[in-house]
Amino acid sequence: MPTHLHLKCATEAAENQKHIFLEKPIARNVAEAREIITAVRKRSVKLMMGYPMRFADEFQRVKQKMNEGVLEDVEIAQATYISSGPLFHRAEGLTPTPVPEWWFNKELTGGGALMDLSIHLINLLRWYFGEITDIKSYLGYRFTMPFEDSATCLAKFENNTKAIITVGWFSQDYQLNIQLYGTVKTIQTQHKPTNKLLAAIQMLTLGSTKFYNAHKAELQHFVDRLIKDKKPTPTGEDDLKDLEAIEKVYKNQIRLN
Repeated sequence: MPTHLHLKCATEAAENQKHIFLEKPIARNVAEAREIITAVRKRSVKLMMGYPMRFADEFQRVKQKMNEGVLEDVEIAQATYISSGPLFHRAEGLTPTPVPEWWFNKELTGGGALMDLSIHLINLLRWYFGEITDIKSYLGYRFTMPFEDSATCLAKFENNTKAIITVGWFSQDYQLNIQLYGTVKTIQTQHKPTNKLLAAIQMLTLGSTKFYNAHKAELQHFVDRLIKDKKPTPTGEDDLKDLEAIEKVYKNQIRLN
């Protein structure tokens, strides 16, 4: 669903007392996100945000090792998400063809590569380290469009971990990886997309543990929580914090000559 329709669709669903599964970002900006959350609370419906990285085996294993204390304190984290975005054909076939015009309208999307990619990494790292206390960025405009096509962010978390977050829409060499440098051990993990046929098989195979099955896992979590009448996660409030961090990123830009 296009981002600019999230507010209308989510509030109408809440008014009709329908539980909501909504793809990230929750809205184009913080103000719209708060409207959605208010509507959800008013009608006492459940809202879950779509963040498949939290349900991907490789990233869950990292979380487990952190919980087990394998790394001890994580001093520095590096998170990278580079792809071609909507600008080129992607080998993994995740970009619709033709690309809808709204993808290239900042008023309809709320932003560029930051809104599309870094919000995934910010959400994942917040899951690992807690809330962001400070964040700054350098934004790139390689294609001279009205939104950023790359960004490098420096974030500090409440547990004192520092993170370098790099995203971009400029490369056909897909990269999605996390590196955590702890005081005892360093760990890294990487997601590599599969071809279309294998992805389809993975999504249909119950025993699959590949990344594409993360989409299935998050939907299963949503359904299970509804059945048990419990709050699913990530929540709308969770995504609001992601958007607040993105808003700070846009405000706290570092100018490099």
